[in-house]
Amino acid sequence: MTADRESGHWPSRRNGTLDWLARESVYEPYIDNLFGGVCNRLRGDGVPLDRATLHLRTLHPQLLGATITWQPGMEDARIDFHERSALERPAYLNSPVRALFEGAEGIRQRLDLEHLGDAPSFGIFADLRSRGFTDYLALPMRFTDGKRHASSWATRRPEGFEATDLLTIEEMLPILAMAVEIRLNRRIAKNLLNTYVGPRAGERILRGEITRGSGETLHAAIWNSDLRGFTRLSQRRSRDELIELLNGYFDVMADAVLGQGGEILKFMGDGLLAIFPLDAPQACVRAFRAARDAILGMRRFNAARRDRGEEAVGFGIALHRGDVMWGNIGAASRLDFTVIGPAVNVTERLQELTKELRLPVLLSGAFVESCEHHDAPLRRLGQRRLRDIDEAIEVYTIVEEETVVSA
Repeated sequence: MTADRESGHWPSRRNGTLDWLARESVYEPYIDNLFGGVCNRLRGDGVPLDRATLHLRTLHPQLLGATITWQPGMEDARIDFHERSALERPAYLNSPVRALFEGAEGIRQRLDLEHLGDAPSFGIFADLRSRGFTDYLALPMRFTDGKRHASSWATRRPEGFEATDLLTIEEMLPILAMAVEIRLNRRIAKNLLNTYVGPRAGERILRGEITRGSGETLHAAIWNSDLRGFTRLSQRRSRDELIELLNGYFDVMADAVLGQGGEILKFMGDGLLAIFPLDAPQACVRAFRAARDAILGMRRFNAARRDRGEEAVGFGIALHRGDVMWGNIGAASRLDFTVIGPAVNVTERLQELTKELRLPVLLSGAFVESCEHHDAPLRRLGQRRLRDIDEAIEVYTIVEEETVVSA
């Protein structure tokens, strides 16, 4: 595939790319910038590089991985993310990348030859040849966890790559792999932490703020929502049906919260706890809009269920405002980032009241006072006692939403 290392034909040129990777790349935190720097320096080393790609697999609930593409004139490389469905597309199924992922040790192909011989006719070859490329090299990138990623390198030089070009790339690739792995692992860790604990807690964990009891006091609008009748449904539905129901319901609630800039703290069985910190503009207004978005989303969700012959499901959302203690709480060997405090308790009990009153949304007086520009009329329900809360609180609901299924 490439020149034989044991023949002694190593690159005669000094590999400035290797020097840069070893000495300077530590100051570049982003993979696309790192790869762009590598490709530009390879050209500076005399490698006639006209296109290069990295194909990285990752751990993400929706994404399969990413392709990073560099071409001359690009200071940094371009990143394209791929959903898991990409595995079924012809462009992947008939590609050198798939071959490398599945164990191929490397692919070298001259693209300017009229006949490719017995070499696999990957779809990318015809595309590159039509764009003037003459030579192509694909090599695996091995990470320390044993996973295989992929790289490709192509030129338009009429003579293609020389042996010294190939060896320059090959001797640089293990160092590039190590540099990429460090950055990719941090990105994976951030993605997973964002998915499981949220961006606020995830960033703290990555910064090393993991001591039990560490945290802060936040002034926030607090969201607590719950799916009605889940215990009854769980006795009559299969596990898969329940998971599908919960995922669909949480999609509606999470899209509403995140779409208005809220932060989901945790899913609790069939409940969801979120905050809208008041240091952000119009936090209570955005929380109010999120509640209305959730109601509209649940209307569509229940309409789809009825069309399938399934029963509609109810829900309740409570919104309150107050100080919450947000931080790292738990046992010495098992910690969790969460919020606690009287305001959190009030929100939970207010959500319980939505079931008793058969209303989808209840707002505390404290929340309404901070929500100056809500875009729907409210109805005052008066002072209400909440379970285990010493003082009664003022409670409101949204007038036009009172007919929505809530219990």
